[in-house]
This record gives sequence, C-alpha cells and structure tokens, in this order.
Amino acid sequence: MKALTFESFQGPLTIQNVPDPKPKENGVVIKVMATGLCRSDWHGWMGHDPDIILPHIPGHELAGVIAAVGKNVSNFNIGDRVTVPFVCGCGSCTQCISGNHQVCDYQSQPGFTHWGSFAEFVSIDYADTNLVKLPEEITYTTAATLGCRFITSFRAVVAQGKVSPGQYIAIHGCGGVGLSAIMIAKALGAQVIAIDINDENLELATLLGAAYTINASKTENVVGHIKSITNGGVHVSIDALGSATTCFNSIANLRKRGKHIQVGLMTGDHQHPKIPMDQVLANELEVIGSHGMQAYKYSEMLNMIKSGTLQPEKLIQNTITLEDAIIALPNMNSFDNKGIQVINSF
Repeated sequence: MKALTFESFQGPLTIQNVPDPKPKENGVVIKVMATGLCRSDWHGWMGHDPDIILPHIPGHELAGVIAAVGKNVSNFNIGDRVTVPFVCGCGSCTQCISGNHQVCDYQSQPGFTHWGSFAEFVSIDYADTNLVKLPEEITYTTAATLGCRFITSFRAVVAQGKVSPGQYIAIHGCGGVGLSAIMIAKALGAQVIAIDINDENLELATLLGAAYTINASKTENVVGHIKSITNGGVHVSIDALGSATTCFNSIANLRKRGKHIQVGLMTGDHQHPKIPMDQVLANELEVIGSHGMQAYKYSEMLNMIKSGTLQPEKLIQNTITLEDAIIALPNMNSFDNKGIQVINSF
C-alpha cells in the first residue's frame, strides 16, 4: 500500500510502498477514505511521544470501509462504513470494564502505538470495542474530523464540563479543538468567549457561535477582560491549545466553583506549568483532564450531526492529497490553518 512515512523524528517525510496490514483475530483492516491532519501528528513527528517506533506512519483521525475482518469479530463486516476514536481500548482492563475506554490501561492509538491512517489501509484491534458505524448521512470527509478533535471537544464540553444553557464558557485557542468546542458549547446554549492570537481565527470563531472574542496578543490583561465581560469569571474554561500561558489563564479566569478542562497537549517545557493553586483552593475550582471519548458514547454526537444541530463540516478548511501532507504536516505548529485539513486522496 501507499503510505506517508518518516524514519527519524523531525526527519524527511516520504511516500513509500509498504506491506498491507493484516487483521488480528479481534481486529479489522480499514480502507482509509479520509483522514484528518492534526497537530498531534506533528507532536508525533517531532518525537514527543515515547510510544512511536521508527519507521512510522502517522495519522489517527480516520473514516473508511472495512476491508478485512478477524475471525473473532462479531459486530462488524466487510463493507461497513466506520470511524474510530483516536484512543482505542482493550475492552477488558479495569478502566474499560468501568466504561472508560478513553483511559484504557493498555490503550492503542493509530498513528502512535502502531502505524496510522496516512496510508491506504490501517489496522484496528479490538474492533467490537472501538469501531463506530457511520450513518449514511455523514460523509467520510466529515467523519474524519471527528476522531480526535471533535470527540475530545464534545466530551470536554458535555461530559466533563457539563455545560448548560446560559453559562459562560471560555475557549483558549481557536484551532481545530477550540473551534469544535465553540460550536458544541453554542449548540448547548452557552455564551462563548473565544481567545486566540489570530484575528482570522477569531472571525471564524464568531461565525461558529462565539459571542465574544479576545485577541490575546493585543490585550494586556486577558483574565481581567474575561472577568469584566462575565461579571466575575466563566463557569467553564477550556485550554484547547496546551501552553503554560493558556493553561494559567484558563484557570485564573474562572468564577468561584468553576471548572477548568485541560484538552490541549502539554509537551516539552509546558509539561509542568505554573497554575494559580491559591485560587483553586480559595474558590473551590475544579481542574479536569479530558482525553478523547469512548466509541459507545458516539450516538448522542452523531444524532446531533444528523439533525444539523452540529455541523462539523464547517470546520473543514480544505481537503488535500497524501502527497500534500509532506508539506502540511511539518507546518502544523505554525498555526496558519483556519480550521481542519483532511486528506481524502491517496
């Protein structure tokens, strides 16, 4: 099969012909019809993930058609249209038994723990636990926006943040995760404040439902401005970027008993950021992580997409070829993209 590969971290990306994957007894092989290009893929290429073994094929946001099925798979067949969350559970550890596949003790992640979806085919283990059947109303390109950024934002806003109508919610960072969170929070009736350093991203945030926007590069006191807008702070705040500054501001801009949700990856020098723990204690703030979403929880989100309440296709900036990703992937950290790029030509 054709695949985009790298043989050293931060090294050249090339298109190569590599052996087709074969399904394990409990797994499937999916013919990839579309796959999203995510900043997490950039982190992997940079060498920030210790699970990656070289040479490697990135890619973890995918949708496609089942091409081969292992003999122990019960719920899926060749020809099924499917997608998959970026965190795949084993189905049998303590976390999975409790329903929390997104923090499986033995989790696998395509594009990180094994070869990913920047290829014509990708293998997924424990298919009955991890696959999601796609409704006919949802295209492969739209589905490829869901598996990492959109589901992570959905669970962060709905399950972890428990956002309700009328609440103020701040979204720090208006990339794919942040824009997804804005759309979802708006659909739930929240008053959304979008914070970014790029005016074009903030314009898109407004189109997707943000009631207020703040350019952090042009605002001397971001936290003070947010507290002024909200008369004391937001109910829920999401760091959708993952930096020391956005993490601190996301906690500091909360009202009493507010919730901070950390979604953006904290890597390198940002792994152990300074946070206002005095405020966490005095104001009884909650600091919560959010890491993907379980496959069996997709139905509520898919129903909202089918009804038009959520329109993740609006997040798509453009579609590109696998060859285009050779240039696009290394540039993911430049934050030039005003939405999500999807590879849909192999």
